[in-house]
Amino acid sequence: MMMSSKPKKFFNRELSWIDFNQRVLEEAKDPRNPLLERLKFLSITASNLDEFFMVRVGGLQLVRKAGKRKADASGLTPRMQLEAIQKRTRQMIDEQYDCYTNSLEPALAAGGIVRIKPEELNGEQEQYLMRLFSDEIYPVITPVALQEKLPTPALQNLTLYLLVRFPPESGETEDRYAVLSLGKPLERFISLPAENSHVFILIEDVIKKHIGRWFSGLTALECALFRVTRNADIEVREDEASDLLSGMASILEERRWSNCVRLEIEASASRSMQNFLGSLLDTPPSDVFRINGPLNLKDFMPLAQIEGFSELKSEDWYPQPSPQIDRHQPMVEQIAAADILLYHPYESFDPVVRLIEEAARDPSVLAIKQVLYRTSSASPIIAALADAAETGKSVTALVELKARFDEERNINWAQRLEQAGVQVVYGVQGLKTHAKVCLIVRRELQGIVRYVHYGTGNYNDSTAKLYSDISFMTCDDALGSDASAFFNAVCGYSQPSGLRKICMAPLSIRNRLIELIDGEIERSRQGQKAQILLKMNSLVDEILIEKLYEASQAGVRIKLNVRGICCLQPGIPDLSKNITVISIVGRYLEHARIFYFYRNGEEKVFISSADWMPRNLDRRVELMIPIEDPPSRQRLIQIIKTHCDDTVKSWTLLSDGTYVRTAALPGRKKKKINSQQFFYEQACEAVRNAARLTRTTLRPHRPADKK
Repeated sequence: MMMSSKPKKFFNRELSWIDFNQRVLEEAKDPRNPLLERLKFLSITASNLDEFFMVRVGGLQLVRKAGKRKADASGLTPRMQLEAIQKRTRQMIDEQYDCYTNSLEPALAAGGIVRIKPEELNGEQEQYLMRLFSDEIYPVITPVALQEKLPTPALQNLTLYLLVRFPPESGETEDRYAVLSLGKPLERFISLPAENSHVFILIEDVIKKHIGRWFSGLTALECALFRVTRNADIEVREDEASDLLSGMASILEERRWSNCVRLEIEASASRSMQNFLGSLLDTPPSDVFRINGPLNLKDFMPLAQIEGFSELKSEDWYPQPSPQIDRHQPMVEQIAAADILLYHPYESFDPVVRLIEEAARDPSVLAIKQVLYRTSSASPIIAALADAAETGKSVTALVELKARFDEERNINWAQRLEQAGVQVVYGVQGLKTHAKVCLIVRRELQGIVRYVHYGTGNYNDSTAKLYSDISFMTCDDALGSDASAFFNAVCGYSQPSGLRKICMAPLSIRNRLIELIDGEIERSRQGQKAQILLKMNSLVDEILIEKLYEASQAGVRIKLNVRGICCLQPGIPDLSKNITVISIVGRYLEHARIFYFYRNGEEKVFISSADWMPRNLDRRVELMIPIEDPPSRQRLIQIIKTHCDDTVKSWTLLSDGTYVRTAALPGRKKKKINSQQFFYEQACEAVRNAARLTRTTLRPHRPADKK
């Protein structure tokens, strides 16, 4: 990010996000990474850009069209932000396609994964494609003529289309056009017969080759692939929606046909074809991106996960069984004996699923209460909640319908749960419920006992293999009481009262964080050691950033591990010289939020569902939980300190807004620390140590162990 000679106190949020996606792209460009791992990262950057344009760019365009000119904390107006975004994203797209076309595709071909063009087909492949085209492609696709006198066909968000241009009819001057949809159920990649390699062709190349089959008697002047990105920054007006469920369904429908914020078209397309589409979609040239390669690199993710070709992949890391967990003993008995802390995906998410599944079957369990923000497509947790309700337990599920891009799935889950007898609640009006908590109420000999799972990630068994998150399971009386108060507040009309340990946004998290930072400031001013370590996804909140600046000026040593957006400017004399910021980009998405305050040796540690952003602290229901159990607290301290010491997969944010690989910094210690690899190896070693102590055959989980 280019900065003026007089540094500002805040970086722009949108450009900081682009910096994050650039760090992901650097993993795709890094020749030290295996080829298919690089292709995976490239696909992720494309997926990230799609969401960025739909939400952030779409929102900024609406603000600009509304005539708002107020500058953000970095000094950029909406127009200035959009101009900077255009420049940066065009540069990024050029780098994406340079990486794919000039690096990955040739290297993959050399490794046996070969994309071929129609002119490269051999006789056997030609015959195979001809049969496939006639039997499975041609019958599915129906071309639609684009004529002035006819309504414009709806072009769906993020769907691939082929635009075909024909010469004008006799006596006319305007070219004619038709469009073919390449969306579902068609597969983008078509495998072809080949020996000792995986050969494929893209469906758009097949359709272009046979385009004449659809237009007998016409001459196609050109064909070009294009894709429309539509604004998804649309929210339901809860104060006007009598039924939130139907209101969200309307929003989903509206997003399908909202205004175009980006038009991608093949670079080979003529300007007349581009102008036609721009006029059709009311899209100015500034929002048109000419793509020099296959559109929608996100589609290449399945290719990155192709079976075989182990020499082109990273070594598999499998979630390990935690030595804290005995698979033969009920989860509630283990939690009653000691608090349990798990670090996913190094340790398996299965105990969390087990806890809920066992509770559903346990006759002593009276009630289960859970927040569901994002779940997997075949969620065992949803199934367990439904089973519990059907067997007569009191089950309450707070399903957040406003979880962006998961709304449709959550609507379906909500309806299924209601049919099973679950009491489904749709959250607090005007707020998203983003907290991660499950409460199990059980009758035992000594009375009612509450078992609680607090987490930093979603109850999603699929992403739990890809995201790093913390799970904390306890039957601590105060934390159980707080969980009850939380559910009473968000499911009813009451204010959360009598919270003994946890903090809840939008009511108290920011104030509690300010108190904790102030405590370190005061100790530093008294000459005592003062230190703050923070791990989160994004740091945007101006109030908390200002407080961190104040702490730095007071001499508090602050290390920030911020994966994505960071608006704080580190390393500025008299402002932030005591603050360092790193970002880790590795095989797992860093998602855990851990906050550490030295507290004169008392070492206060918290986990949270909330990032330090206004949306989390002011417009969402979030939780921050103190971890007081000594073994769990010490483990969290090790986790955050190890991540802060990463020198292999971390990037350091400089005062001018640029990120550099930490290993490349002058004076950097020579010891190489890959924190993600460290925690995976630690999890494997813990399994081996447990096996030695118990003289069992327990060993690190690998594919052979599945038998």
